[in-house]
Amino acid sequence: MKKKVVSLLLATTMVVSLVGCGGGSDSSTTEPAADAGTEAPAADAGTETEAAADAGTETEAAADVEKPEEITIMVDGTVFTEENGRDQFIAKLEELTGIKINVIQPDHDAYYDVVGQQIASGDWPDVLILASTQMSSYGSEGVLWDMADAWNNSELKKRQEAFNGAGVVESMFIDGHLYGMPAAHGNGCVTYVKQKWLDDAGITTLPTNFDEYYDMLLKLKEAEGVDYVVAASGFLNAEAPFINYLPEFYQDAWPSFYQKDDGTWADGFAEDSMKAAMERLAQGVKDGVLDPESTSYATSDVRNKFYDDSLGVFTYWAGTWASNIKNNCENNGLDGTMAVLEPIAEVGEYIDRVSPAWCITTACENPEGVFKYFIEAMQDGGDVQFLWTYGVEGTHWSTAAETLYADTDDPKTYAEGEFHMLDNLETPGSQYTKAHIDPMLALTELADDPRETTVAPEALEAQDLFNTHSVGAFVIPSTDAMNQYNGDLMTEKQSLVTKVALGEMTVDEAYAEYESGGYADMSQQIVDSLNAQ
Repeated sequence: MKKKVVSLLLATTMVVSLVGCGGGSDSSTTEPAADAGTEAPAADAGTETEAAADAGTETEAAADVEKPEEITIMVDGTVFTEENGRDQFIAKLEELTGIKINVIQPDHDAYYDVVGQQIASGDWPDVLILASTQMSSYGSEGVLWDMADAWNNSELKKRQEAFNGAGVVESMFIDGHLYGMPAAHGNGCVTYVKQKWLDDAGITTLPTNFDEYYDMLLKLKEAEGVDYVVAASGFLNAEAPFINYLPEFYQDAWPSFYQKDDGTWADGFAEDSMKAAMERLAQGVKDGVLDPESTSYATSDVRNKFYDDSLGVFTYWAGTWASNIKNNCENNGLDGTMAVLEPIAEVGEYIDRVSPAWCITTACENPEGVFKYFIEAMQDGGDVQFLWTYGVEGTHWSTAAETLYADTDDPKTYAEGEFHMLDNLETPGSQYTKAHIDPMLALTELADDPRETTVAPEALEAQDLFNTHSVGAFVIPSTDAMNQYNGDLMTEKQSLVTKVALGEMTVDEAYAEYESGGYADMSQQIVDSLNAQ
């Protein structure tokens, strides 16, 4: 997007994880680069000496951080459950870190209800996983320790910067505070186009701007003789990042609140870019390239239409889903080869959603030690990160010579020394793909990473393209006005976008209704509350 970055609303429901839970079976603003024409002034000898002294002091201070003997962590199903070898995982983690780790792990679906009860009880764990909504709320209430200084002075930041992962962390700062550490990119969507449809239409060059993209849609429609070419689960999603299933139509438009370059807040829905996006949606429906039934589709409906060859263009999650899409098309007798589009010029970057984060509570007696020896170790680039990425040898992965699923139609044979994931303990018949950290979404480089042999090529291609061409979304502070009005406000925005897309009203009529219904006033109250902080 051309706006500074995408702002994720705290008043909307966040999806905690769309890339699988801890079992791992199949089922992310970066800081601007320095001006190349600007050279940093050379330091004088005194400054260099002082800098070196400061660096030595920081190193000594880091070395003085006491390692905690025991901590309690509260985790959801993105960490191995008991049925999936959690005890073996924790035992290995304790061995590697030298810390005794007590685990509280509610049912995944009830996790945030239990977190709320735990916080309300006053019996807080040392560490817990939180989505951005809860992280911001609990951070403002004094429940969470601010790890900004710890991160800024850590080796972890240096490792993330070397791997282009630090921008994901930077995007999670809230008014200068860092209340949680993501373990990976949040992930996002890329646009898949069926290669066979491109071949049938004689298209040999992928689109780089909207005119080329739209021309591609028209040519695909004509060549295949289909009713529509692209669809989505709603013309405007209720949850952030709102526009990720139709990025080419929205481009630099943003239907909610964001922070401008000058630090002030605004509602993108009131801007001309949003009005232009609504016009593009309406034109797409009118021309028969965008399915009008999108207003009632679930994501599964769109997937199924893509799998039965009713659609040729599909914007959906990168990574593992690239393999799922390929395999499901082939299971339906279709060619599973997909072209993956880089974001067109008007889009600029795909949106990397905010990742859940590991947070330290203010009840923790030694937060600096927990950060250094638990949080930071999780992305150490070595043995601890390997454990968080792939699990325990003999339980979740192996290098032994063996054949899995020997009595099935799809046996998998591995030679001695060949890294491979093992059969899922909880759902036999499917192999593990990861532990907590998806190897395709890591923020730091993992030494001797076997991902090239464990991840399908199409998944790696789609994920690497996304990671290269994405910008991190970020959280914003919650306010009373946001909590009071934004739910109704987003419902009205969805309704108006849908009516315009379906040709039931013009853009001007939509904004007249927005004004007369009091929604523009609600929006302004939220903007004022954000700017007053």
